[in-house]
Amino acid sequence: MRQSGDIDSHSIQELGLLSLFIVAMLSATLLPGGSEAWLATLWCQGEPLIMLWVVATAGNTLGSLINVALGRFARQWVGRRWFPATERGLQRAERWYQRGGEATLLLAWVPILGDPLTVLAGIARLPWWRAAGWIVLSKGGRYGVLLWAAERWLSPHCLG
Repeated sequence: MRQSGDIDSHSIQELGLLSLFIVAMLSATLLPGGSEAWLATLWCQGEPLIMLWVVATAGNTLGSLINVALGRFARQWVGRRWFPATERGLQRAERWYQRGGEATLLLAWVPILGDPLTVLAGIARLPWWRAAGWIVLSKGGRYGVLLWAAERWLSPHCLG
């Protein structure tokens, strides 16, 4: 008999793409976490490859754009007790980001490094459409490689 907390393949398919979007979005913010295991689970359950790529890329891009927004609003929080950065620190971060240029957002997919880069893009006030373009390239490329690797190496290990 199945326990109420058990998740079966039908439950996974019901949660499916919406849950992937949410997990991918949250994993791209400053919150800890990753979306790779859920992506692989849904792939093994037979979700269409292109849908997995589109949904994961969209969710992860939105999460990174939330970081860009946080960076844009950072200056209004300077001086608040709970906010760790100073105006001088923000200026230094902005100069560092401008030296690397907006193409540094191609590294937005890199764990630990990518999230702060997207915040820096916001601090530097990179226009939304340009930030989104670089981030989509970065995140879409990452998920494309992950799904290609799953197709190549994970197939024999999927159950069912």
